[in-house]
Amino acid sequence: MVTIEVLTGSNFKKWKEDIEFAMEMTDVDLSLVTDKPGELTVASTDDEKLVYAAWMKSNRICILSMRRSILDHLKSGLPTDCTAKELMTAISERYRVSSKANIGSLLQVLFNMKHDGNGGVRGYVIRMVDYQTKLKALKVDLLDTCIVHQALNTLPLEFSIIKTKYNSQDESWSINDLISRVVVEEEN
Repeated sequence: MVTIEVLTGSNFKKWKEDIEFAMEMTDVDLSLVTDKPGELTVASTDDEKLVYAAWMKSNRICILSMRRSILDHLKSGLPTDCTAKELMTAISERYRVSSKANIGSLLQVLFNMKHDGNGGVRGYVIRMVDYQTKLKALKVDLLDTCIVHQALNTLPLEFSIIKTKYNSQDESWSINDLISRVVVEEEN
């Protein structure tokens, strides 16, 4: 079963992922990923007619699904006579977030993270890698070495032995090296 989170205004990214996933899983995403085929004529082939019919069905289902999953007061101003692809573009423009603001927010969260003792250290480092990956998608490349240093600098005092080992060696650790070493230390 596929569920689509209702668009509330602050969850656009999740809503869009839900719509795209649901339409693909039900095999009706054609109108979201392709432009409308040319109008049918007397000379249209059977294949062209089949593609046109599939696209029209996809377009109806996608538009209906999108409109039903948006809070009523957020629908005003959205185009009504358009394709599903055009509607998605219009909604995307409305909820577009400045990549610079997004970069700033992600960097702030990453560099203000502290391991609070809840959950494992592995999950903590993996959350840092998640922020690194999101930043990379925005064309901000943080080296793994930066993440390793940030993780080591924000771990609790119980991990001071690991920090000392890292700082006393000439070699750098990969993120996976760090994870395996802090997990062993955490288990001890």
